Amino acid sequence: MTIHREGYKYITIATVLFAVLAFLNYKFVYGDSVLCQTIYWVLQTAFFLLWFWVLWFFRIPNREFTVGEHLIVAPADGKVVVIEETEEPEYFKDKRLQVSIFMSPLNVHVNRSPIKGLVKYVKYHPGKYLVAWHPKSSTENERTTVVVGNNQVTLLMRQIAGALARRICYYVKDGQTIDQNAEFGFIRFGSRVDIYFPVGTKIDVEIGQHVKGGQTILAKI
Repeated sequence: MTIHREGYKYITIATVLFAVLAFLNYKFVYGDSVLCQTIYWVLQTAFFLLWFWVLWFFRIPNREFTVGEHLIVAPADGKVVVIEETEEPEYFKDKRLQVSIFMSPLNVHVNRSPIKGLVKYVKYHPGKYLVAWHPKSSTENERTTVVVGNNQVTLLMRQIAGALARRICYYVKDGQTIDQNAEFGFIRFGSRVDIYFPVGTKIDVEIGQHVKGGQTILAKI
């Protein structure tokens, strides 16, 4: 396991904060009585768990990736919350099959390309911070749209900020080639990724299923 570069600043802040809180807790709470010692250890444990959660959030686990030119692999870890036909108004401007993956604050938040191809479109949109499962979050929240295509299929991925997310990071630009499972972005602190497939694509996952980015097969071309 490694730590994502987006986490260095936050882990440093969390470490300094933990050290300060631990010192203050010892200085002003710790005492000879059982009650003081109990309160001290409860607070100390809470401070440690908060620090550990920040570290855990930015983890990049070691993982065997699923690779195949006929496979569309999940771009994110999380729970499948939507599989439906809908209008895609930004790039395709027609009917598409949408699959949405909700990432809780406990999931790995690295976003990976589901196929190898050419980045055809990248657009960042500032916006609101509705909860990620809200029906209007895909059109009103802060979001980034990335389109990747090859000679077999063109897919649109949309990173959507949630109520806790306050920063969408993306690392690709128009015209570059990206490998399957290569990192194209990162979202901080809870969010969603929508993937738009051609209508008629047979989806190999179900609503409620938990998927892993770079491993779970969403569909076959």
